Amino acid sequence: MRRMLNMPFGYKLILPYVLCLLLAVGTVGGFAYTHSVNSLKEKTRENIQGTLQQMRDNIRYRTDNIERISNMLYYNYSLQSALRRYDQGWYSYETMTKTLMPALENLLNYTGSNIGLSVYLQNDSLSEVFYYDNGQNPLLSTKRYEIFHLKRIEAEPWYRELRLSETMAGQRFWRQILHDEANGNISLLERMDDVQRGKSIGLIRIAVQISDLLDSVDYRKIGGYSTLRVVDGTGRVVIESSPENADGKSGNIELNRLLLSEPLDGLGWELQAYVPNSLFDESADKVRRMTLLVCLVSAIVLAGLGIGVSSYFSRRIQKIVGSLNDFRDGDFQKRINYKGNDELGQIAAAFNRMGSNIEELIHRNYAVSLQKKEAELESLQAQINPHFLYNTLSSISRLAQFGDVQKLQLLVQELAKFYRLSLNRGEILTTVGKEIEHAKAYIAIQCIKYGDRMNVYYDIDPEVLEYMTVKLILQPMLENALEHAWFGSTIGIRLVVEQRDSDIVFKVIDTGVGMKAETIQQILDPDGPRIGYGIRNVDSRIKLHGGSRYGVVIGSRTGIGTCIQITIPRRM
Repeated sequence: MRRMLNMPFGYKLILPYVLCLLLAVGTVGGFAYTHSVNSLKEKTRENIQGTLQQMRDNIRYRTDNIERISNMLYYNYSLQSALRRYDQGWYSYETMTKTLMPALENLLNYTGSNIGLSVYLQNDSLSEVFYYDNGQNPLLSTKRYEIFHLKRIEAEPWYRELRLSETMAGQRFWRQILHDEANGNISLLERMDDVQRGKSIGLIRIAVQISDLLDSVDYRKIGGYSTLRVVDGTGRVVIESSPENADGKSGNIELNRLLLSEPLDGLGWELQAYVPNSLFDESADKVRRMTLLVCLVSAIVLAGLGIGVSSYFSRRIQKIVGSLNDFRDGDFQKRINYKGNDELGQIAAAFNRMGSNIEELIHRNYAVSLQKKEAELESLQAQINPHFLYNTLSSISRLAQFGDVQKLQLLVQELAKFYRLSLNRGEILTTVGKEIEHAKAYIAIQCIKYGDRMNVYYDIDPEVLEYMTVKLILQPMLENALEHAWFGSTIGIRLVVEQRDSDIVFKVIDTGVGMKAETIQQILDPDGPRIGYGIRNVDSRIKLHGGSRYGVVIGSRTGIGTCIQITIPRRM
């Protein structure tokens, strides 16, 4: 929970969006996948069912062709008239050669398939015509017809079953009789009637190879791993087509398969297709991969858009946060530039107004503080100048008394320069060069006063002279050294001015008695005792103009000397 509270605003904005995005894409993707797979399965099932219907129609076409042959023989009235007479001799021969045999020959030529046409006649005055096949399938050789007497089959169970049926007249039956099952054949049976008299005159049998009749049953038409079967009314497999049983023999079918079927009207059989679920699984895998790809691309695109929107708002929030951090660090000039009038724009406008108000208050406070410091400076100068002026005038009087005109002239010139630079036309700021001149004027006056007991050295970088500084920052340090840093009867002072990165550093180094750490702490403590008031005034004014990182630093060791370092910003 704490991590969530500390999480950046952009993450807080994008995480709920990503969660909702994943939920939405997952829901839509799951629904699309389920719907697509179901539609694909239904489409595949319809395609396979359509293929089975084509196979059924092809088989029906072949059986209709065989049944037309039977119809042509059944409705041959001239043949029926000839078979009605039981005369022997020439008439019987003529019926055979001119009527029955030509009719059967013509029917054989009607179809291109190998068929066996047999008629079983009640008229035993006609001769029989048949072949000896020695156990071989007679349909493998050629098309042929045979003529038998009906009494040959009257004792057969299958014939008695058909004869007992009163509905046999005008109907056809597909049966495997005699040697059909062993030879892989099937026969179309139809009673041969004398239509005019309504009496039976025999039986028509047309035998055809099952492989010819069912040659369209091929598993490759519906799939490489499917199985096609044709089963009869008892459930016995008539023919099977599958990769494992290419020879047409029946094999075991896996349980995990879809069963589709089509009835074969007339034959009384059923065409069955066993389709493995792997066929659907392969299609489902393709749909799954495509769905995942679409969902992934959609998620990436939507996530990219979400990240873009989140980044857009996060950047605007970061601007506000960055500006608040700048305010916290003291940069009250920071502003937020936004276009638009939305909520963030209103926050930015309110922030800018707040910044302006704070900056105005700071300027007012700064002006008040500056006025106070300047008043303190004026008070300090008012305290120093009369005493300094009194001592200097005393020195001038002594020089005039002793007639040292040259020193007297030099002292008056330096005193005039000192007060001219101190006034600075009433300005708070001056150049580094003028501040050094002011310090040199003060030192020159003191050198005339102390003579050889005072040694002063200068180490000044000429490149810093044009930069700006607060006025009267060196003279209080020099005055403090001359007042407290004498070591015996002599004193050495070194004034250093140099550049350091983006700052300008002043150093007033003396060879005096030094100060204790407690004394330095009391001098720089704003609420400390009133010692080193001039140094503390300089430090406050520099911080007021430049910032808290600037000001006065004192380093000292007892018996060695003191170094007062003043750091100001380098500004033109």
